[in-house]
Amino acid sequence: MLQIVIQGRGGQGAQTAGNLLAAAFFADGRQVQCFATYGGARRGTPVSSFLRVDDRPIRLRCDIECADAILCFDASLLDGPLMARAGAATVIVVNSARTPADFARSLPGRRVVPVNALAISQRRGLGRIVNSALLGSLARAVGAPSLEVLGATLTERSPKLHAQNLAACEDGWNQAGAWLRPEAA
Repeated sequence: MLQIVIQGRGGQGAQTAGNLLAAAFFADGRQVQCFATYGGARRGTPVSSFLRVDDRPIRLRCDIECADAILCFDASLLDGPLMARAGAATVIVVNSARTPADFARSLPGRRVVPVNALAISQRRGLGRIVNSALLGSLARAVGAPSLEVLGATLTERSPKLHAQNLAACEDGWNQAGAWLRPEAA
């Protein structure tokens, strides 16, 4: 079973990202479970979305205590509560302009894949909406769903700017892939 925690701040799109990722895995023929928690119901407060993916029905009904992957919309949230959910093998995809070497100093022993999703989104005409770039990055980092399935889900569920969302998703996929190559480590 693949367990993913998505962390952001209210208004950044963490819950939407969880729902889009769940839809993509479901479209890929997988079983999914997706739920969210909120701090205060206002912009800027921490928001978490949790996703479980498996080939069999998911009967587990509790929070994710040790994630296989973490998708973090805001690097300032990479602290105690979120990092307590990260094991030694957890891959952490974070929206940041910093390099993996920067994170190796601040989070030693962690596998961090930084993606400048804000720059990607702005370059692709999406403004501050970073979901598509981050979803592409996470999919590349965990090896699923495929770029094609994720792209089809974004096209189906994005209300507008389909071409821009697809381009941002592909850019995020490629940027994560660049950091995941052995020579980039």
